[in-house]
Amino acid sequence: MSEIITLKDNRDFRRLYNRGRSFASPLLVTYIMKNRLGEVRIGITTGKKIGKAVMRNRSRRIIREAFREISGKVTPGYDLVFVARSKTPFVKSYDILRTMKKELKDAGVLK
Repeated sequence: MSEIITLKDNRDFRRLYNRGRSFASPLLVTYIMKNRLGEVRIGITTGKKIGKAVMRNRSRRIIREAFREISGKVTPGYDLVFVARSKTPFVKSYDILRTMKKELKDAGVLK
């Protein structure tokens, strides 16, 4: 997978929040739902509870980098939304990667 396809529309995020399955940990919340496109799309959400813009951007960067490591192992045909939590900007990307692997494996999305 060369390029990560991102979710941009609010209706896509709302659809996952309302009808998707969620998996939570202290570092990350993951919402997962099948799509009909046959490709993996991701969205990253960071709220103002995370901190100021620098902290929110750091959270998005480390989540994106962690997903980049496992993007080839994710089963195609799913939409994923990752929601940063208050501890997210203070950890390294490999901590997020470990949490992400566990949540995706629990969901049955990881090959």
